[in-house]
Amino acid sequence: MHPFIDLIFNDLFIYFNMSLKPFVLVIATLCVNLASGQIYSDTLRINLDSAERVFLRNNYSLLAQKYNVDAQKALIIQARLWPNPNLSIERGPVIPLYDPQSNFPHSNFFLNSENAASLSQLILLAGKRNKQIRMAEANATIAEYQFFDLLRTLKYTLRTDFFNIYYLMESAKVYDTEIRALQEIVSAFAQQEGKGYISKKEVVRIKAQLYSFQSEYNDLILQINDAESELRLVLQLKPTIYVTPILDSNTINGLDPLKYSLTVLMDSAYKNRTDLQIARMNNTFNKLNYSYQKALAVPDLTASASYDKQGSYALYYNSIGVSMDLPFFNRNQGNIKSAKAQIANTDALEKSTEATVKENVSHALQKALAENKLFQGIDPDFSNDFEHLMYEVLSNYEKRNISLLDFLDFYDSYKQNVLQFNSIKYNRIQAFEDLNFYTGTEFFQP
Repeated sequence: MHPFIDLIFNDLFIYFNMSLKPFVLVIATLCVNLASGQIYSDTLRINLDSAERVFLRNNYSLLAQKYNVDAQKALIIQARLWPNPNLSIERGPVIPLYDPQSNFPHSNFFLNSENAASLSQLILLAGKRNKQIRMAEANATIAEYQFFDLLRTLKYTLRTDFFNIYYLMESAKVYDTEIRALQEIVSAFAQQEGKGYISKKEVVRIKAQLYSFQSEYNDLILQINDAESELRLVLQLKPTIYVTPILDSNTINGLDPLKYSLTVLMDSAYKNRTDLQIARMNNTFNKLNYSYQKALAVPDLTASASYDKQGSYALYYNSIGVSMDLPFFNRNQGNIKSAKAQIANTDALEKSTEATVKENVSHALQKALAENKLFQGIDPDFSNDFEHLMYEVLSNYEKRNISLLDFLDFYDSYKQNVLQFNSIKYNRIQAFEDLNFYTGTEFFQP
């Protein structure tokens, strides 16, 4: 039996001069204690490392992006291939196919037929092939950075939901305890209704407190369910699985934002932030494209060789030649101008991303320092002292120095203290996760 509830019912026993059976407060897994209508059939207790391994193995978004990387790398192979040569063969008579008088094929048809063949090869000039290869390589690099950026974002979502669910569950335990206690008190009051042991006003007051706790508890459960849904999607788990996070509090409490200087964090962000790398590679790609578009203004050369029997002034005619377009009208002016404008566009986006990275890291460090200072400023014995004070309040209530409602008000204060403390701990670990996310490096491992 919970000691707080035990003392309450000891007083009710004195108050009502009746015998009440003691009740047992059972705190089962949260997935069983949630509001009616839940469909969870399995509870998965998992730590952060195991959750990340499940994520890397199961997430379909990562798998899809991995296939995109493979597709872009295949285009590098395609860009390296030379244009195929063109072969043309002709055979035909130099005299009529048939004799108009006899309506039969001419007697010299097979002896005097023409045979011709030509072979041509397109030769790319102005380094077009090499430029195409470098553009394909740049696209493949961008696809790889996009893969790692998706990985960074999804891991951030996973870890954020993981910690959020853990601390929300810790807060839900307080509501679960209080609601069970108040439900038992309301039930006991209902049995004594009309007997004059307790006033109607006090009954209404306790019921109002119970309904308030139930409403807050329901809102909290909805938050947990939303986070659970998102976490299941990231881990690609079945909808019937309920995830219960496991944390090592000692490791989390030992995290220190002063372990790394702002310079170290900033250097890591400039080196490892994949969104910044994507912005840089987009700029590089547009510069390559600009060079390629200028090369397209240079016509390509087609070299050819031909052989012709009985199709010219000589019985056997052989020739070689070259051909190319004359760049009189189309010199690719529009594409060149567009490519140049795209360079200016991606250059501005790169500078904007660099400024965003700098501000992100600086702000995240300030936040981590502030949240850690707030956490460190809390007396570690405060919760124990508060619980001890609860016993003192119960003792005074038993001696009739305070009323039951005064006790419930104090109990509400205890709930608020626990909720606030859980919020402080979550905000602190979230600040460290922000630093990991904005630097692109897992400096802080809870």
